[in-house]
Amino acid sequence: MSTAAAARSGGPAPRIPLLSRRALLAGTGVAVAAALAGCTSSSAEDAAAPLRIGAIPDQDPEVLQRLYGTVADSLAAALDLEVEYRPVTDYAAAVSLFRTGDLDLVWFGGLTGVQARLQTRGAVPIAQRDIDEAFRSVFVVHAGTGLAPSDDLAPLAGLRFTYGSETSTSGRLMPAYFLSEAGVDPQGFPGGPGFSGSHDATITLVASGSYQAGVLNEQVWDSRLGEGGITDSDLVEYTRTPTYHDYHWLLGPKAVERLGADLPERLTAYFTGLTQDDDAEVLELFGAGSFIPTEAANYELIEQIGRDLGLVR
Repeated sequence: MSTAAAARSGGPAPRIPLLSRRALLAGTGVAVAAALAGCTSSSAEDAAAPLRIGAIPDQDPEVLQRLYGTVADSLAAALDLEVEYRPVTDYAAAVSLFRTGDLDLVWFGGLTGVQARLQTRGAVPIAQRDIDEAFRSVFVVHAGTGLAPSDDLAPLAGLRFTYGSETSTSGRLMPAYFLSEAGVDPQGFPGGPGFSGSHDATITLVASGSYQAGVLNEQVWDSRLGEGGITDSDLVEYTRTPTYHDYHWLLGPKAVERLGADLPERLTAYFTGLTQDDDAEVLELFGAGSFIPTEAANYELIEQIGRDLGLVR
């Protein structure tokens, strides 16, 4: 019977030889020391971990690697921190890795930002681009449909239609909302809507005729137009939606615990301090004139629509 068991039973505790007791105490001391050393090592490793940044994969991976690799280098130099960009496979992975603390600072769309913030107690919005306080989506149609630009969304109802990612704000959530407001069932397209996975893919699928119409964010559309890769013989810009808040940086609580309570203010100051004179490369890659502060209240409409569609719980 063990000493503790004997004590509980009311019987006498067995005698442990002196040598055995010394060995037990020594072993216990070693175990405690090892445990403390392990905790110290773990804490030290955690404190030394870099600021891990990520982003929803809304464009070609090579484009994202160039963009966020540049951001990581700029952040590291400005904040005197080690910064590491970690690509993710899909929108859901970005939200999940943020929730678990494997990503500290993530460039989310409006919907994924809401999802991540509601799932991660203590997460705080850091900044958005100037264009994100009045962002829009673009409905495009294949030239073969014969449709001319119009504000009337009704003709889209009879076309094979694709969104971007299922949880994209500009490629699914807000377009579905505006379609519904116009009396068009956002799920009622022939054969059901498609989901291309990214804005670039939406352009490719509609241009090829795989779908007759689709929707994507205006920044990617305008960028592709500027590159000269899209012509009226393939695609027609049908209409643009009203404006809404969209992309923003979201910071997780574990990064604040690890890198200091002033980290949110330092990050906001970094982004809002970017200028065309000194940081043109970063701003150009983001398609922004500047960054501005943001707050959770800016995404209340997105949260409401997300709940209505069952995308936010």
